[in-house]
Amino acid sequence: MTFKPITTLLLFLLFASAIPHFALAGKRKVHITDDLDDVFDDEEDDAWKEWGKKPAPSFAPSDFTKLDPSQIQEEMKKRHVGPLIGFVKLRFGARRTPDTVAEFAMKWTHVLRTGAVGVRFMAVDLSTIMFNLESIKDLEELKEFVLDQPEAYEIKMGDQFFRRPGDPPLDEVIESLNSQKGKADNAGPEEIDRNVKTEL
Repeated sequence: MTFKPITTLLLFLLFASAIPHFALAGKRKVHITDDLDDVFDDEEDDAWKEWGKKPAPSFAPSDFTKLDPSQIQEEMKKRHVGPLIGFVKLRFGARRTPDTVAEFAMKWTHVLRTGAVGVRFMAVDLSTIMFNLESIKDLEELKEFVLDQPEAYEIKMGDQFFRRPGDPPLDEVIESLNSQKGKADNAGPEEIDRNVKTEL
């Protein structure tokens, strides 16, 4: 009878000491040594080795006289910092209200902001929307989006114009509309221009 309490006590101590080992069995720590000289790693490519390094500064050419205007503009784009402002001319011939043009601007802003393009569109008049692009790196996406809109005719930034392939310049379109309306109404071009240039 004296053996029973001792064996029970021994069995209890045995189980008590085994429970932490079972609990820690799933949480074993793996120790990796810092000595990795004999490890061969062939997964690093050149892009991985260059990652995190600062790019070498690219300097503008010292002589711009040898470059054509498009190359000069490309060099200027590389160094452009800050917002970019431009204008979108809407298609002529459609009747619009100031609210309609403001809705176009608001809709385009929301759609492009959803696509992570930092741009704001603002209605200027019945045929013009101004935009403020936060970063020039989004310029191609902006041009693609705007020229996909059926309401847009062309984009003007500085002295550059962007329109769909095959579309004539805006001046030719205005002249043809003026001549058509002039023949129909016998109205002078001043009247037509005044109606088109209504500011919001």
